[in-house]
Amino acid sequence: MQQTTTIEVSMNNCFNHFNNNNDGEQRMTSLEIAELTGKQHKDVLKAIRTMEPAWVKVQGRNFSLLQKTYNLPNGGTKMMPYYSLTKTECLYIATKFNDEARARLVLRWEELERERLTAREVRMLPEPKKILAMADCIIGKALRAMNEEAEDTLTATQVAKTFNMEVRDFNAVLQDMGIQYRCHGRWNIADDLEGRGLTSMRTHVSYSLKGEKKVKHYMTWTIAGLHYLNAKLGYPNF
Repeated sequence: MQQTTTIEVSMNNCFNHFNNNNDGEQRMTSLEIAELTGKQHKDVLKAIRTMEPAWVKVQGRNFSLLQKTYNLPNGGTKMMPYYSLTKTECLYIATKFNDEARARLVLRWEELERERLTAREVRMLPEPKKILAMADCIIGKALRAMNEEAEDTLTATQVAKTFNMEVRDFNAVLQDMGIQYRCHGRWNIADDLEGRGLTSMRTHVSYSLKGEKKVKHYMTWTIAGLHYLNAKLGYPNF
């Protein structure tokens, strides 16, 4: 006589308790098969028991027979036997069912496998903090690449330092001399100096905490521009 295993589980948990066994193999209970196919559980048990001898003959092993204990309203208990089947065993049993019942079982197995793959993918994801750190690193590298300073140009702040001046004073002096003017919130080279290679526009890209992209364009000075300023301001910084 085939040995049964008694396990204490609630009726609500019985369907999912054996979806995965200890070695990670997905399973389905005869209780769930009955629910999916709309059959009485006793009829599913009968079909399994009828087909089990042929399975044993080919595979050399019985189906996994279990039993659960649940409480009766009068205070007593009752034992209920049920089977826990692998996908292959389940689909073997389903060969005796009608087309609709087989279709329901096949679709349920596909759903179980998708759930297993999804759960595995979630487990393989890095922790949220690591994901954010990785994102910050990638964004930071991208921004640094976009905002990398050109080797042959200098910002107004850098040029001002060569003249031992604060950038505000430096810009004011150049404005007074007609070398540059301010328009739309940024400095521009005077029209008569345009096209002489004295300046170059640079773009700075940044993102706010809300993810809004901010693009800033500003003027930088070339080496030729620095020579020109040196000649105009009269400071021997070369």
